[in-house]
Amino acid sequence: MIITLESCKDIPDNELVRLSLENLDYFSCLYQRYEPEIIRYIQRISGIDPDESQDILQESFIKIWRNLNEYDASLKLSSWIYRVVHNETISYIRKKKSYGKDNTSNIELFKNIIMEEPESFEAYEDKINNTLGIIDHIPFKFKEVLVLKFLEKKSYEEISDILRIPKGTVAIRINRAKKLFREMTEGIIS
Repeated sequence: MIITLESCKDIPDNELVRLSLENLDYFSCLYQRYEPEIIRYIQRISGIDPDESQDILQESFIKIWRNLNEYDASLKLSSWIYRVVHNETISYIRKKKSYGKDNTSNIELFKNIIMEEPESFEAYEDKINNTLGIIDHIPFKFKEVLVLKFLEKKSYEEISDILRIPKGTVAIRINRAKKLFREMTEGIIS
């Protein structure tokens, strides 16, 4: 039997983990299931190009495979995968910054946060482009919770699992991040 994403679409994550440990071919189902959202997440929190995102994705899934035996089934698999990817992305960013290779931002990251009552993108294009310099100054701990909450649509509990911080801290960081972003954009976005 050839294992495809279609053939394992109805298999729950925990069962796929068990099957993957028995037959490596099932791991490809996990990879294919999570690849699109993980790539998007990597790009949103890091602002790096697609090739670098693919590198991080590959390294992350190698680590996921190597540590699949240690997966704690009491956590959602997606939270555990996001945690591995998050750590790999942070490591990559730190290495890249330590070599002075990049100082870019991802303006798309905050498009939905800026527009509480969305209008057309064109109406906000100039305002969004003006925020590029501001986003560079937002501390990463705030950027990551905003990405997880508003763009990845993760619950407070999932964010808590991914970042390994209490749910109360997640709520505080989200509140402070939104406040900081609004203060920093005062006068630019009105």
